Amino acid sequence: MPLATTRSNGGGSSITCQTCDHTVRCQPGSNRTICPNCGNFYNRDESGRPPRARGQRRGGRRNDPEEQPLPDLDKEKNKQQGPLNSIANFFQKMGPSRKNKHQRSLSPADSQSSSSSLLDNGTGSKTELPPIDSQGHLTTTPSSRPVSYRSDKSNSSTLLSPGRSHRAPSGSSTITLTNSIRSNSKNRLSPNPIQSKTAYPVRTKTIEQIREDVKYAKENGNWKVVLEFYSTTFNSFVEINAVFKRDPNKEYKTLEESGLKLELINFVYDLLPNLPQDIQKCVLKSIINSLLKDKKIEESRMHWPHTKDDLRAYLVLLQNPQFENMPTFVIFAHLLRQIAALNDHDHHFLVHWMRKLRLGTFSRILRRLHSFIVQRLFPTKPQDLPPLAKCTWWIPSATKVMALLNAANNLSSPLLVPISDFYNSSLDFLDLMAEYYTWQNPSHCSGFSFCQYPFILSISAKRSILQKDSEQQMIIMARRSLVAKVQRRQLPDVGMLFLNLNVRRSHIVSDSLNEIARKQHDLKKKLKVTFMGEAGLDMGGLTKEWFLLLIRQIFQSDYGMFTYDKKAGVHWFSSAPCESYQEFNLMGVLMGLAVYNSINLDIRFPPCCYKKLLSPAVVPYNNPNAVVGVTPITLEDFKLVQPGVASGLEDLLNYEGDVEEDFCMTFQISLTEFGDVRTVDLKTGGANIPVTNSNRSEYVQLYIDWIINKAIYAQFKAFYHGFHSVCASNALIMLRPQEVEMLVCGNPQIDMNQLRKVATYDGYNAQDPTIRYFWDTVLSMTFDMQKKLLLFTTGSDRIPIGGMAEMTFKISRIEGTDLLPMSHTCFNQLVLPAYRSRKVLKTKLVTAIHNAEGFGLE
Repeated sequence: MPLATTRSNGGGSSITCQTCDHTVRCQPGSNRTICPNCGNFYNRDESGRPPRARGQRRGGRRNDPEEQPLPDLDKEKNKQQGPLNSIANFFQKMGPSRKNKHQRSLSPADSQSSSSSLLDNGTGSKTELPPIDSQGHLTTTPSSRPVSYRSDKSNSSTLLSPGRSHRAPSGSSTITLTNSIRSNSKNRLSPNPIQSKTAYPVRTKTIEQIREDVKYAKENGNWKVVLEFYSTTFNSFVEINAVFKRDPNKEYKTLEESGLKLELINFVYDLLPNLPQDIQKCVLKSIINSLLKDKKIEESRMHWPHTKDDLRAYLVLLQNPQFENMPTFVIFAHLLRQIAALNDHDHHFLVHWMRKLRLGTFSRILRRLHSFIVQRLFPTKPQDLPPLAKCTWWIPSATKVMALLNAANNLSSPLLVPISDFYNSSLDFLDLMAEYYTWQNPSHCSGFSFCQYPFILSISAKRSILQKDSEQQMIIMARRSLVAKVQRRQLPDVGMLFLNLNVRRSHIVSDSLNEIARKQHDLKKKLKVTFMGEAGLDMGGLTKEWFLLLIRQIFQSDYGMFTYDKKAGVHWFSSAPCESYQEFNLMGVLMGLAVYNSINLDIRFPPCCYKKLLSPAVVPYNNPNAVVGVTPITLEDFKLVQPGVASGLEDLLNYEGDVEEDFCMTFQISLTEFGDVRTVDLKTGGANIPVTNSNRSEYVQLYIDWIINKAIYAQFKAFYHGFHSVCASNALIMLRPQEVEMLVCGNPQIDMNQLRKVATYDGYNAQDPTIRYFWDTVLSMTFDMQKKLLLFTTGSDRIPIGGMAEMTFKISRIEGTDLLPMSHTCFNQLVLPAYRSRKVLKTKLVTAIHNAEGFGLE
């Protein structure tokens, strides 16, 4: 437990948390118990009170919101529980009155509805937070005698108490419940809590019994049994495990088995929002008690890990639907803080148990965390939440818990939810570059940054960071060029601010290679392309066309750089040896320039290509021999590269006969390259090692690894370094392979109705016959023709990753119905004559689309 240090500062004092070294100002007469930065509690001095700043007078304000004592606890218990009371203060306005100083009873409500925030048991006494003894144990009754619940169909208004029978409508057997935790010398908290043994109460409620209890309560208006069940269930971590653990006497220490009754948890929580408000409030009070007691136990254990029962309790509480509402955010924040503060070993178990949650439950928890973060960042009613300066640990705690869900999702195959479900689009409105610089400069800008958890940032946010980082690098390169010009006493010119490429259309590959090789130091400047011998000023359209023509040339099958699998619809690197790998380096540069200049490319690589491109995401510094572009590949990944071969390998793995006798295979692979057959050993001496039933899995893995990694290592290494020579940015660390693909290729989903919504007109309006003919024609086109139209008008057949809403599209009028439609791709502008009929417009438009390449000048 951190010991807070204090120092006097004029009229007030400063107090410093020893966990995070965060210092806050403390006004005279006030005590702080919770660090607003990390959420940890300050330790108390020997007197049992929180540390008081030097010079602070005794007997200061007693109504300080962070120092209000727990309701209904006597002085001795307050000394034990003082620093933990801030959670319960949220419920002070519905806080209970004290019945007496030594005994507490959680009495059910007689009425189904109540306008008061206090629960009345019908005798004038109020329900209250159950106290916690000095050992952190719940003391719900003054006696440790078991309580007998006799079940029959009769009704009774008798309060539940030791030695008395209560008639309940569900079940037909007598259930003995132990209402207190046995506290003796054998099971008290010891220096080694792992060796401690917890005595569990017996809780055997079933879904059917709970359903009968609720049905009975609705019919008779007596909610005592239901209230008792809910208030007791969440009153401590022990009680939570007693109710929801399948077998309380079994430990369930495996990653694959949480030991929880998931169906019962779902049923209990599904009922809760429809129950009377008194019961819902009582549940929240019980959860406060659980969290306070767990904090006390955590203090006594010091650095010992939590038990698996504690982890189960956290997982149960995380599913509570009450935390969707802002009034419960204070409690939710403390729950998230405790989960986030668990050690890596405990997080490892939680991640694997989260994988087993029902899909709907998993999604609801995720949405709940998103809502919590958004409401804390942009509160609709700021007065309903504590000041942000006093709870800066809320958002980091919620984000860290969301990271556990993200890890659980990544471990699942297929994914439980799409990765886009983790995006929080509200973060797009933050100062993203400030977040990025905080992440990049931890020594100068210490603190939390969303860039530490990139799964929560949308692809648009990551693109914005990458582009702005690219712009900064472009400015730096342009500035260096200017300084170099001045030092050489040369006149500066506008051209030095750009990467100017002059190429011939007939020699586009060789000219592009030579230009890029000569201008390696200018790759981070803004790109401009000139086709030699053609009259055209590049405002973006010529650059798009250069990319299109160059990629079309490189990916031709007879060019020999890439192979194409028709079934998968993707290209892959040719494994044929080359004298030079400059073309592969050029291809990598092209992809980097496309991302750098926000241009979408029409290329089809399998997902594993982008996975390799991020292996590692940052090029090893000053180590040209470092291994790059090598990543583990599964058979499922390989199916997207060569599905035919993958199917054969899968059949080999599933073959039930004698593999060695029937297949007669060895650890070799044979490939046909340009008409020649080449044989390669998959391992040393592979020609003499037969493939058998016992080693076929090894053969399949070596086969896949050779195709994806080893056979094309030199080719992909050149490709990798070409890409990173342009896109060398730490922002790439935040990207997933799927996101890199979208940045390079854009969004393949085209919706012309959305394009119609963003269209603007010059010389026309939306109701003109020509415009109606145009959109009728476009919407009736095939998908391929729509892509060609998009290519004709914008220079790309894909749309930005943010969708059509990010596009500009303008239709301008021109006189002369004998002319074909024209386009200005740099402005996404279509020049359309006012044709007389739909048929003429369609004919002219299709003709223009099929004859769109180049300016026709040599």
